[in-house]
Amino acid sequence: MTTAQGRITTPFGPETTAARVLEGVDLTGRRAVVTGASSGIGMETARALAAAGAEVTLAVRDLEAGRKAAADITATTGNDRVLVSSLDLAVQTSVAAFAAGWHSPLHILVNNAGVMATPEIRTSEGWELQFATNHLGHFALTTGLHSALKEAGDARVVQVSSVGHINGDVHFEDINFAHRPYDPWAAYSQSKTANILFTVEAARRWSGDGISVNALNPGRIADTNLARHIGAPTNAPASFEPGQSDGVSVKNTEQGAATSVLLAASPLVEGVSGRYFEDCDEAERHQPGIRRGVAAYALDPARAARLWQVSLDMLAHAR
Repeated sequence: MTTAQGRITTPFGPETTAARVLEGVDLTGRRAVVTGASSGIGMETARALAAAGAEVTLAVRDLEAGRKAAADITATTGNDRVLVSSLDLAVQTSVAAFAAGWHSPLHILVNNAGVMATPEIRTSEGWELQFATNHLGHFALTTGLHSALKEAGDARVVQVSSVGHINGDVHFEDINFAHRPYDPWAAYSQSKTANILFTVEAARRWSGDGISVNALNPGRIADTNLARHIGAPTNAPASFEPGQSDGVSVKNTEQGAATSVLLAASPLVEGVSGRYFEDCDEAERHQPGIRRGVAAYALDPARAARLWQVSLDMLAHAR
């Protein structure tokens, strides 16, 4: 449903599970890809899509973990069309191989995988790891799968961003921290802002292709691998510190996957594109001091268009 101001709301909320979102939804005959689906909210997103009847490919870096996740999903859903494919988003040859190997219409692409607050690590191209993984890897994957998404006729792309985007815009003058001290949280924030900016520009470019593109904040999720690099953080923004009490409830993985599943398959958001959601509703603009909402710079069309071109240039120079 939509309010009078055009903001999208649904009957669901922060405690809703992914399974609840898709109650009564039949995805038989539809194909989905979920990146980073061997654990956490990626696995629960894949599980909910499979339970609704979709063929789901788990695009994962660790094939053994992916196979275990696929077996678990099949056992709990009865759907044996849960496949596993190799994908390392930080390695462009891996991304290109995955896209080149896809030969059928793709109805759902959930760009879920990500890293957070890593030490300073660079890819073989010299790119900062978080931007390379969270944004550039998914940018190359999604644009590489554009023809398959278009062929589906009513495809949906889902970008899993984070409330962490409110801590920083994309630093276009020094994306890779070549001229400023590396800050793991600044790097994370700009990569998550990039996820939303991609949504804005992809929605504009692909509006005539039958492809909807939306982004989301899954919320604070307990017990996932995303925070494996944090340990005891130093100089971390207070908003990222584990266990901090800021009024934001901690979700389990089933609840954390709910907004991803809503955007991937719910009829309630059919035709919606270029927006950012949290707790199964479209987010309002961020207000200082509140750990919610979407920053104005993350929805800026000019910045979105600039990022798209910068991303194309970076990928071209890497070849």
